[in-house]
Amino acid sequence: MACLRVALGTALVVLLAGCAVRTGPVAGPTEEPAALEPPAIAPAPAILPPPSGALRRLGFSIQAGAFENVDNAELLVQILAECGLEAFHYAGDDGLHRVRFGSFATREAAVGRAEALKQDRVIESYLIVVPEPPALDRVEVGLRDKVVRSAMRFLGTPYRWGGPSAETGFDCSGLTMTAYRLNGLELPRASAEQYAAGQAVSRGGLKAADLVFFATGREGRPSHVGLYVGEGRFVHAPGSGKVVRIDELSQDYYARRFLGARSYLE
Repeated sequence: MACLRVALGTALVVLLAGCAVRTGPVAGPTEEPAALEPPAIAPAPAILPPPSGALRRLGFSIQAGAFENVDNAELLVQILAECGLEAFHYAGDDGLHRVRFGSFATREAAVGRAEALKQDRVIESYLIVVPEPPALDRVEVGLRDKVVRSAMRFLGTPYRWGGPSAETGFDCSGLTMTAYRLNGLELPRASAEQYAAGQAVSRGGLKAADLVFFATGREGRPSHVGLYVGEGRFVHAPGSGKVVRIDELSQDYYARRFLGARSYLE
């Protein structure tokens, strides 16, 4: 399988050979009530503590590009995804849209993978991103607030099926994955995987940054996910034609479809 990438000046042209284009129905709740106003979030501490739950901290990752044009970043993310590479992109403070993927235990492993992808012309160049060193501050409340604040940044971003990007849109699990990964925590991509990875928590025991899951289809499986922000509310990407917003667990639509909750931070 080869995924070819050719850069022409500042434009990005990507050619696919043998990478099937992903298609599928739009998933997500329908007929849900109107969005609520976001609650106030306390300022997060300057030091990010390490995770204390089931999620691993991200290791060395590969940055495959940094683009002024968000369309180029999104196109590269799509190509990497079709080639089996779980990537996401985000805008830095300098306005460049960075594309990153992978979590490797050593720099050598990351370099080896990047060189192989470069040889196969999946990527043209790369940088190895060093993981953050373990912080001394282990106050869990700070980490939970950090994750919540990351998710809340994207209020108003449009829903997009399969979308992992704040610029072009999120799907439900893309939003939760990005909120955790921007804080160095390796949350899986799909809602079913996120459901399996966490520790079960009762509805009454929910804390900020826990994930809440809903069965919106007939199978009774986790098909929608949101991030709990406190006071019975959660932030999520509801579905096609809608934007990232906040809703209440007590609202009838969500209460009837509530499947369970998972915590990743003890």
